Amino acid sequence: MASLCLNYISMAAIPPNNSNFQNPKQSEACSGKQPISIRGNPPTFVSAPGRRIIAVGDLHGDLSKARSALNIAGVLSSDGQDSWTGGETVLIQVGDILDRGEDEIAILSLLRSLDIQARAEGGAVFQVNGNHETMNVQGDFRYVDFGAYDECTDFLEYLGHCDHSWDEAFVNWIDVSTRWKEDCKISQKYWGPWNLVKRQKGVIARSVLLRRAGPLACELARHPVVLKVDDWVFCHGGLLPHHVAYGIERINKEVSDWMRGLGENDGMPHIPFIATRGYDSVVWSRLYSRDTSDLDYYQINQIHSILEETLQAVGAKAMVVGHTPQTTGVNCEYDCRIWRIDVGMSSGVLNSRPEVLEIKDNKARAIRSKGDTPSELQVLSYV
Repeated sequence: MASLCLNYISMAAIPPNNSNFQNPKQSEACSGKQPISIRGNPPTFVSAPGRRIIAVGDLHGDLSKARSALNIAGVLSSDGQDSWTGGETVLIQVGDILDRGEDEIAILSLLRSLDIQARAEGGAVFQVNGNHETMNVQGDFRYVDFGAYDECTDFLEYLGHCDHSWDEAFVNWIDVSTRWKEDCKISQKYWGPWNLVKRQKGVIARSVLLRRAGPLACELARHPVVLKVDDWVFCHGGLLPHHVAYGIERINKEVSDWMRGLGENDGMPHIPFIATRGYDSVVWSRLYSRDTSDLDYYQINQIHSILEETLQAVGAKAMVVGHTPQTTGVNCEYDCRIWRIDVGMSSGVLNSRPEVLEIKDNKARAIRSKGDTPSELQVLSYV
């Protein structure tokens, strides 16, 4: 079994940051469309001319629901091969892949694999970090599923089998995780009295992976907390005027540097408070996700005004957020200037049916599975 020694793991290859891409084959693949262009590191501003955009809400470690959501969106094959079927589509996941479920790394691996496939066809996959990603990098494991600790232990062992090649292990994990999990369960079937030891190994493994500058923390650091694609802005909790004034590219860089363990000249962590801490931070805000039936006329007008000010400042038509489960499914408020797409689909949250948001020709609609049959789709009208 791979060692859980901190010094040993620190030698593992640290994943590179996400950079602007220009696929040399993209022009041919795009059928005459202009290539996708990206500004910022992590990506902050994306131009995706003529592309269909799909936004997916919180997944919380539920690989089955994640696959279902991607399948109804038309970007993932239904043959079990995890193949990209979205062509030039741009897929955006708005955070909270971690916690409450047992297949977190598998979902992250799936999205990275799909991104590689999508870019070869003129599409792309982007992720936005949520509060549960930042919490885990801070060492807050309160909402970790027991199975997720086991996945961390298994993944570290698999990383050792891959000669500590991060990219190889991470991208391939989605293909081997189920078999690896079953093999480990068989080999550990006599561990009954030693479950506490097993759990301690899981906590150590998670700490090794997700501590600041750890390999999985550096993988998360490739992704922004705010992403603007054409006329739409995506974030986990909500963007406010003072966030825009501070600078969203600056926010993304500061969170990324913090996750990578950079900028600690005095040896103390500089947590990007404006993005990751406090009720009005980017990943924690619920201002736009509150049920308007609980608000009075003045409060609704005030929130609408704040939203309009934010969108005008960032130059966007509308905002898409997750974070707060919507029991009525994907919906919009404030003249559809805000779309709320966290439907609590994970079995660790509401176990609801998957839904996604589709944006096409600058118009948005919700797509949801009908009953338990993903092949039967219910589509709400464009707005």
